[in-house]
Amino acid sequence: MGADAGADAGADARADAGADTREAVPLTAFPSTDDEVAAFARSLGLPGYLDVHVHLLPEALQQAVWRYFDGLDDPPWPVTYRADEEARLRALRDLGVVAHTALAYGHRPGVSAWCNEHTLAAAEAHAQVIPTFTFFPEDGVGAYVGDALGRGGRIAKVHVQVGRFHPDDPRLDPAWGQLVDAGVPALVHAGAGYGVDGGDQWCGPDGVRRLLRRFPDLRLVIAHLGAPDTRGFLALAEDHPGVHLDTSMMLTDPPYLDAVDPDLLPRYAALGAKLLFGSDFPTIPHPYAAQVRGLAALGLDRAGLRGLFHDHAARLLGLPAADATAEAGAGRGAAVSER
Repeated sequence: MGADAGADAGADARADAGADTREAVPLTAFPSTDDEVAAFARSLGLPGYLDVHVHLLPEALQQAVWRYFDGLDDPPWPVTYRADEEARLRALRDLGVVAHTALAYGHRPGVSAWCNEHTLAAAEAHAQVIPTFTFFPEDGVGAYVGDALGRGGRIAKVHVQVGRFHPDDPRLDPAWGQLVDAGVPALVHAGAGYGVDGGDQWCGPDGVRRLLRRFPDLRLVIAHLGAPDTRGFLALAEDHPGVHLDTSMMLTDPPYLDAVDPDLLPRYAALGAKLLFGSDFPTIPHPYAAQVRGLAALGLDRAGLRGLFHDHAARLLGLPAADATAEAGAGRGAAVSER
C-alpha cells in the first residue's frame, strides 16, 4: 500500500470511529502522532481526555527528577515533554486533555505540605488542574491533609517506593481516615518500578491488602497497573470494590518497558470503570500518542473508550461525565468487556 493510500485508510478509520457500535474500535482509528490525539477524543464523542496520572512538581523538585532520569541508561529515559510549567499545561490542552491531576510526592519529612501548596495553587489558577495533594508518614500529617481537603482536594498521591514506607504505616492513619470520611481517592505508586533506586521492600500488593483490611472503604488507584507485579494488583482490583488501576507507562504502542502479558488483556478490559487512563506526563520517554494508541489492545468499543479516557475517572473524582450519551454508553462498554 502506498503512503497516500495508507493515510487515506487511517483517516477513513478515524471517521468510522464516529458511529457508535458494539464493535471494538480498530487500531487504525487510533492516533499515530500527537497531532492526532485531540481529534481522536472528539471522534469518540468526548470533549477530551481526563488523565489521572500527570505530575506537576515544584520547579526545584521537577528539575531534580529530570536530572535523575537523565542518568538512566538501561534503557535510557529521554524526557519527551521537558518544558516550563506553563508550556507543559499548554501542551496538555493542545493534546485534548481537558482535566488532569497534579501529582507530587514527599520523599522525606517536611516536603509534602510544600508540594501541596504548589499543586493546590495550580488547581486554583488553572481550570484544567484537578486539586491534588500528597502526604508522608510524619508528625502533622493529619493537619495538612485536612487543610488540603479544605481547599477542595479531590485526589491524593502516595509513592511508597520513593518515600520508603509501608502503606499501612500507623503514622498515616489520620490521613487515610480523612480520605475515607471525605470519599476522596488516593493514587498509590505501590510497585517496585524501573527508574527508582531501591525501595522494593516497601512495594507490592500485600501492604495494600493490609491497608484495606484496616480501611476497607478506601478508594485507591494503583499506578502503572501495579507493575512489575501486574498479576497481583490485577487480582486485587478484581477482588476489592475500591481498588482501581491506571494505565500510565503500560500498554503503550510500542511498549517501552516490559510488555503486558496478552493473556491479561481481557481481564483488564473486564474491569470496566475500575480501569482509568493515565499517562505519567511529562517525564515519559515516548509521545503521548503512544499511550493512547496502545490502549487499542484492550479491544474496547466506543462506549468503553469514552469511559476509559474520561468518564470512569470523572465519576471516581466527582466530576461531570462527558455527556448523557457517554453516561448511557459506559454501561454498554462494560458489558462488551465482560462477555
